[in-house]
Amino acid sequence: MRIPTTFFCPILVCFGFFQRCYGAGHHVLAAKVPIAKNQTKLANGETEVHHRPKRGWIWNQFFVLEEHIGPDAQYVGKLHSNSDKGDGSVRYILSGEGAGSIFIINEVTGDIHATESLDRERKAHYVLHAQAFDRNTEKPLEPMSEFIIKVQDINDNAPTFPDGPFVAAVPEMSALGTSVYQVTATDADDPTYGNSARVVYSILQGQPYFSVDPKTGVIRTALANMDREAREHYAVVIQAKDMAGQVGGLSGSTTINITLTDVNDNPPKFQQKNYQLYVPESAQVGKPVGKIKANDEDLGINAEIKYSLINPEGAAMFSIATDWDTREGIISLKKPLNYERKKTYTLQIEGVNTHVEPRFSYLGPFKDTATLKITVGDVDEAPVFSMDYYIMDVYENAQIGTEVGAVTARDPDSKNSPVRYFIDRGEHGEKYFNVDMDSGVIKITQSLDREDIPWHNITVMASEVDNPSLVSRVPVTVQVLDVNDNPPEINTDEEVIVCESLRPGQVIQTITAVDKDDFANGQRFSFSLPSGIPVNPNFTLKDNKDNTASISTRRRRFSQLVQELYELPVVVWDGGEPELSSTSTLTLRVCPCQRGGRLQTCQDKMGLLSSAGLSTGALIAILLCIVILLAIVVLFITLRRSKKEPLVISEEDIRENVVTYDDEGGGEEDTEAFDIIALRNPAAAEELKFRRDVRPERARQRNGPKRGYDSPPEPDQVDVQEFIKQRLVEADMDTSGPPYDSLQTYAFEGQGSPTGSISSLDSPGTHSEQDYNYLDDWGPEFEKLIVYSRDTL
Repeated sequence: MRIPTTFFCPILVCFGFFQRCYGAGHHVLAAKVPIAKNQTKLANGETEVHHRPKRGWIWNQFFVLEEHIGPDAQYVGKLHSNSDKGDGSVRYILSGEGAGSIFIINEVTGDIHATESLDRERKAHYVLHAQAFDRNTEKPLEPMSEFIIKVQDINDNAPTFPDGPFVAAVPEMSALGTSVYQVTATDADDPTYGNSARVVYSILQGQPYFSVDPKTGVIRTALANMDREAREHYAVVIQAKDMAGQVGGLSGSTTINITLTDVNDNPPKFQQKNYQLYVPESAQVGKPVGKIKANDEDLGINAEIKYSLINPEGAAMFSIATDWDTREGIISLKKPLNYERKKTYTLQIEGVNTHVEPRFSYLGPFKDTATLKITVGDVDEAPVFSMDYYIMDVYENAQIGTEVGAVTARDPDSKNSPVRYFIDRGEHGEKYFNVDMDSGVIKITQSLDREDIPWHNITVMASEVDNPSLVSRVPVTVQVLDVNDNPPEINTDEEVIVCESLRPGQVIQTITAVDKDDFANGQRFSFSLPSGIPVNPNFTLKDNKDNTASISTRRRRFSQLVQELYELPVVVWDGGEPELSSTSTLTLRVCPCQRGGRLQTCQDKMGLLSSAGLSTGALIAILLCIVILLAIVVLFITLRRSKKEPLVISEEDIRENVVTYDDEGGGEEDTEAFDIIALRNPAAAEELKFRRDVRPERARQRNGPKRGYDSPPEPDQVDVQEFIKQRLVEADMDTSGPPYDSLQTYAFEGQGSPTGSISSLDSPGTHSEQDYNYLDDWGPEFEKLIVYSRDTL
């Protein structure tokens, strides 16, 4: 903030006087040269005085006024060195903050001026360095010295409230002097210099309700018992002024919005003392029929009201509940209304605050009452039955058209309109009963059977002739009374077991009876054997007089082989009116029993299966499945036997007559590993049987019939090739041999083999019917064993 020039005139005058009086000490930076005298003795006895000048800057702090607005640069101060003789040989140099821009120095005189207007709140002081040089030699005459130029404060900033405007609250009806809020102003001026930052508070707006402390800024209530209901919001303006509030000081202001908070200082009030309400008599019980409200000027929890009915007449027929959102009393109906019985009701309603502050009890009771008169309206109502439900009875043998009972309904309205009756056709009872339209008499339309349906539930409806849309309903229950129309029956469907070892007079079964009828005093049954037939020689019946009868034997020992089944007719009577009876035939089966006759061992096989819960169809299906499984097993075994094994199972499964020795020794006689005879076909062997020890026919013819087989052949006449070919043909056509590769051995061996004989002809234990000695005469061709191998596959 710029301060007018006229404001600084007295200050500048005082500052000039201060400079003149104390300029040498405060604004002149000078160098003093104290002379130190030291004496030294010379050799000739004289003394020499040495002068050692010590140069140093002697200076004080400079000051410059802020916000200078004059046309010329503001004079700050003067630098001066004691080496300066005034002849211009000393040059002053200024360096540091603002040197050369804000602060300039006259190099000859050492005068310092400020070329710009300074702001203390932006920068309060500047640090500079001064030095004196010899203008001729450019050598420093003094060491560099540091000094400060401090910006002198003026009152150019007004107090401010940086966080305003403010919001505050205080309860209504507060006592005088209650603290509300505290405000604090800030001033950017120097608080250590003068009164530029000394603030005083005052209230500009908000009197006479509030006041402010001049020093602390605390706002307080200035009036007692301020009422929120009269005025809730206040805007208070507070001023802060510096210079301790003196004339010429600067000021700033802010607004504090103060709200009076609510307390429960107002009781509820009904707008009027008497209210009226119309309620039709057809209003439903439990449903709201009206509402009432008491006003409360308070807010929130302080305005909550609870309603109640304080007179017995109103509380008996009506109820009232509080709607906490709308603060209304909701009136509901507790019992049905009847215009013809009572046309008006009076309700005394009370509204009470739920939260009361004791310090305001002097204001009176925080409740209010009002009177509500309810007028019952007449409406056209549906007919009303004389009873809420009806129970009737009729005997089951009653004739069609018999009256069961009657229902009665009337019009509750004053005009007493006639009523019509009919049965609800949605009920099952319509096919058995009908109701007279005018009289309400219920009659039977079909025969009744207690054993089929003992109870019938129907609904009878009644409507006014003038207004058929108004219908009322009533349930009617009809009980069908019992008559004795069903004969008793023996209560057993099972066979009676008779043990073969029974003695005469032994009880074998106790029977009971059942009856579909219902006897009020309990059923009474009696049993006997039929009269008019010969006496049963095997069994007798005894009535136990307790609704049971015992079957006993007449003779000793029964035999299942002689006769297995017996039949015994039994007559049973009931005790009804009229008395009814029936005859049932019991089947008795003779069975062998264990000792004591306790465990029955004879039962029909089909009966056993039936007792397991299997029907006849299920038994047939099970037997059929068993037969099919047996047939499949037989067929599988048959196919398994007729199936031929493959000639060669695999390349590695070549069955040859190979003797395997698993241990050491055994020799050729150990042939138990595989018997090749099992692979031969005996039938084919008989059909085509060749003698392998017979020579070929061709050879025999050449030798002639005289020589036969006993004479050795001529060596030159034996055709070995033909012999081998014939043996090959025999091997190929031999079906008795094994179907695998076999070794064909021809028993022709010469003599003199170097390795000896490997034939089995001369082996021990081998016997042959043929003598092979004649082969020695055949020549050297037969000296070696002739062996030929061929695949016979």
